Amino acid sequence: MTARPAALTDPLRNRGTAFTLEERARLGLTGRLPAAVETLDQQVARAYGQLGRYETALEKYIYLDQLHDRNEVLYYRVLVDHLTELLPVVYDPTVGEAIEKWSQDYRRSRAVYLSIDRPQDVRASFETLGLGPGDVDLIVCSDAQQILGIGDWGVNGTDISIGKLAVYTAAAGIDPARVVAVNLDVGTDNERLLDDPAYLGNRHARVTGRRYDDFVAEYLATASDLFPRALLHFEDFGPGNARRILVANAATYRIFNDDLQGTGAIVLAAVISALKVTGQSFAEQRLLVYGAGTAGTGMADQIHAAMMRDGLSAQEASDRVWLVDVDGLVIDDMSGLPDYQQVYARRSAEVSDWERRDGRIDLLTVVRRARPTILIGTSTDHGAFTRDVVEAMCDATDRPVVLPLSNPTERIEAQPSDVIAWSRGRALVAAGIPVDPVLYGGTEFRIGQANNALLYPGLGLGVVLAGASRVTDGMLRAAAEAVAGQVDPTTLGASLLPPVDDLRASSALVASAVAAAAAADGVATITGDISVRDVQDSMWKPVYPEPDAE
Repeated sequence: MTARPAALTDPLRNRGTAFTLEERARLGLTGRLPAAVETLDQQVARAYGQLGRYETALEKYIYLDQLHDRNEVLYYRVLVDHLTELLPVVYDPTVGEAIEKWSQDYRRSRAVYLSIDRPQDVRASFETLGLGPGDVDLIVCSDAQQILGIGDWGVNGTDISIGKLAVYTAAAGIDPARVVAVNLDVGTDNERLLDDPAYLGNRHARVTGRRYDDFVAEYLATASDLFPRALLHFEDFGPGNARRILVANAATYRIFNDDLQGTGAIVLAAVISALKVTGQSFAEQRLLVYGAGTAGTGMADQIHAAMMRDGLSAQEASDRVWLVDVDGLVIDDMSGLPDYQQVYARRSAEVSDWERRDGRIDLLTVVRRARPTILIGTSTDHGAFTRDVVEAMCDATDRPVVLPLSNPTERIEAQPSDVIAWSRGRALVAAGIPVDPVLYGGTEFRIGQANNALLYPGLGLGVVLAGASRVTDGMLRAAAEAVAGQVDPTTLGASLLPPVDDLRASSALVASAVAAAAAADGVATITGDISVRDVQDSMWKPVYPEPDAE
């Protein structure tokens, strides 16, 4: 029996109905396709029309996933042409629903699966890819402990790495043939998965402690050894591991954690824009973060670093940061404080006379006593930024920066329309969700979305183009400044952040800035200026290459 020609089964080579008659004859495809020879544009029109016939976002996700599996160029062309519309379909929030059903709906493997029960297989697992040291630019891995807003999903979380890579390619032109998705299967504490006969991952509780650390170390050492040019992107690790892994390995490996560094940098971009309005420096700010998990603390880290660049010492900068979590203001005498909160914990003597409710110092009290200039919400505590909180922010500073970043809509700390009204148009606002313009006092206020996709794809491309050996604070700051530089926030009602309408253009600006910062910080291995035009020319584009003869 004749096997199906490889040109139709390899998604990187398949052109489907776009193969010419000569190509069909040369590649052994005669009679295997309908007579019509289509252009890529015609294929895109058909695929997008098919997509539009599906009603739910999950149905669209599955259609695009199947298209991805058979024809990558067509998949990415559809995605690039309609990126603003389809970004929420191929990634957050729809990918969360797909992850919950991943084992039941399992279709095809696009990842490398590393099991903590077989650490001796890590190297062999990568070697099955048949890729050499110079063949990989980017690896996205997750242990799926803290997937978006849905928590621990074990091996089901594989699609979080695949989705992240899709955004890297669509938004920044990272070559999809030069990326790898990895799932670190360390078990799961999700009883629903452990009780599900269809679950495809390790059927035991999450492994922790020394064994977990040794497994992550083995992954880092092996991936770095086999693919020394690859950026090692960590995604959706749990709060007890994410920051600890990053801090322990940032000086040794080319490592990046989007939940910490990317999220922190996009918020930094919003604050950079806000300070252009207020005319102040980072050293003059007082920051309050409501929701002090790894994401919120990562934002504090970025702003803390900016304060130090503006002249403050590490302690002086820490003294200008307040964290409020589920137990109220984070204080140094609280038991069991995670390591990432400890540096910002307030001294108990400092707040001994502050009002407490149910033993906690609540958000409103901290706003009134600390008088912050910046309020960030990453708590998922819907409605937490009340009118009293916003008015207290306005009492503390003339133009407060208020960033309710939790998503989806039902978890946001305050609707931007309310923040604008309660502050009488004084607050400088960005949100974590898409928000329509707000009309107040005859002015249209445009609310920027703090979407990491504005930043991390360009950052990754900049690292690749510069051959950067590390991701430095200077590179993150450069990425944030490049994002902020795409808008003029000084006009009343202007957005603090650019729209996501043209991510490729945004990514080119970010990548060029990151490459320059890598050179300035002495971590670039590829020398020479990398202009925005150079970046655009280097981007992989969804067009059909000339197929090789079989």
